[in-house]
Amino acid sequence: VQLQASGGGLVQPGGSLRLSCAASGSIFSINRMGWYRQAPGKQRELVALITVAGSTNYADSVKGRFTISRDHAKNTLYLQMNSLKPEDTAVYYCNAVAGNKAIWGQGTQVTVSS
Repeated sequence: VQLQASGGGLVQPGGSLRLSCAASGSIFSINRMGWYRQAPGKQRELVALITVAGSTNYADSVKGRFTISRDHAKNTLYLQMNSLKPEDTAVYYCNAVAGNKAIWGQGTQVTVSS
């Protein structure tokens, strides 16, 4: 499985961005996908997860503002981010779990600043 993330950028506080993560390869083996982020000087943290069945889980800090979704026809994972805050600034990574293997895409930078 290969993952290609896109959609990051610079946005003002209160703004929105949508991240995309295109999956290719043995996608039938994926049982869970998610978004993580890493801010400068901090550890990588979970943002949101979605299972094959469509169950979702969010970090408390993004609940009500971010929405994770998956388009099976396009083999693409999304993260809709609304009401962005400066503390959301980080490199965002998409992740897939296939069997017992974790696969990471390259990061995409999200900067929230006025």
